[in-house]
Amino acid sequence: MLTDTCGIGIPLAAALAADGREVPLAGGLAGAGAWTAIRALRRRYAAQRLGESWGVLAALRDWVLLAGLLALALTLSDAQGGPRPTLALAALTPGLLLSATVAPMTRLHLNRQRREARAVRRALVVGEPAAVDHVVGRLAARTDHAYVVVGAVPVGLQSLQCGMPVAGRLPAAGADRGRDADAVLRAVADSGADVALVAPGLRMTGERLRQVIWALHGAGLQLAVVPGLTEVAEARVRPTTAAGLTVLQVAPPAQQFGQPWLKSLADRLGAALGLLVLAPLFGVLALAVRGTSPGPVFHRQTRCGLRGTPFTMWKFRTMVADAEARRAELARSGANQHDGHMFKMRRDPRVTPLGAVLRRLSLDELPQLLNVLRGDMSLIGPRPPLPDEVAHYSPTELRRLAVRPGMTGLWQVSGRSDLSWDETVALDLWYVDNWSVATDVEIMTRTLRAVVDGRGAY
Repeated sequence: MLTDTCGIGIPLAAALAADGREVPLAGGLAGAGAWTAIRALRRRYAAQRLGESWGVLAALRDWVLLAGLLALALTLSDAQGGPRPTLALAALTPGLLLSATVAPMTRLHLNRQRREARAVRRALVVGEPAAVDHVVGRLAARTDHAYVVVGAVPVGLQSLQCGMPVAGRLPAAGADRGRDADAVLRAVADSGADVALVAPGLRMTGERLRQVIWALHGAGLQLAVVPGLTEVAEARVRPTTAAGLTVLQVAPPAQQFGQPWLKSLADRLGAALGLLVLAPLFGVLALAVRGTSPGPVFHRQTRCGLRGTPFTMWKFRTMVADAEARRAELARSGANQHDGHMFKMRRDPRVTPLGAVLRRLSLDELPQLLNVLRGDMSLIGPRPPLPDEVAHYSPTELRRLAVRPGMTGLWQVSGRSDLSWDETVALDLWYVDNWSVATDVEIMTRTLRAVVDGRGAY
């Protein structure tokens, strides 16, 4: 809120003062108040959404509304004594840039707090035993969410496999509606939960859920329903009703506002700008690679791109010249330290001393800007796989090829080679199904930290 207030108020007051207007301070305060009011009404500061509704597009929509209100105010006042429209618009721009920059930083800070079991909500999971096990397992496997499970209320007498304390049980038949409500209320009180997470099922019917909702809301407690959807981003889900039924409509990924076109344009412009700015660094690295070990400066390798189309990927050479020939020998000797289709070693004997430094700083991947400029790759996307890896892919794993591979992505910012194969696939599938321009901006923001950290870079 402080960033939003200063980001609009200070530039607007300065612009009014520079334009010779009266009471610039009052104008700045009015603009800042309108901006924070818009953000607050759209729940950008709500505790349960802080760090989640951070998107750049959300900030842009708020900013457009603010600009529209300002234009309306200038029109109604006939602009007498007010700022020029172009000046006012320019004064509002720093606020948009600051909000779009600080919001993903807020999310990163919130995720760090959640990894330390702070900024979380104590949840009680209610539902069929199998559904309870599934929900608890999913929530326990990750820390990038707001819930920590403190107890469970299964339906029936079947035991739980997740090891979660049973705070109460609901009867299998569900004939006594009052008994359901009393059992959940007692369980919430005994466990100290803030919210009940209900997973509907065969015996956890809509009518039983309705009774539990009435009881919890009557006691001033919160309830959330886990519908069974997995790895679907919040922005793609829109609730609606039909004949009294609550329906969740799931939109296809990134089809709004021309985002595929915008992503392609950003890739080409970003790659062209990167090649222009980094040209001197390319020269220095090329001389270093050539002077420290025999062999070519660049390493060219066939990779699989969009829909499995092969292309030649460029990198600065970080291994000895005969690295590809020695890979098969290392694979046969059991040196592979990765559990999936990829070949990875922490101390690969083929890597040169300079190559280790280039990999640690991800400088070896800079020539892939050429691939991005050609359209073979994107700035953000899944890791481009080798053809022999793709040959062993399952139908689920082939879904990774539904988008262009990227220079960086969730795989790189989440641990790179330290991740298991299943974790790598899960991250890539989430990206394929949920990517958006806002997601790409967040990943790019996290990439710098991953490069500095160097975790999993080998």
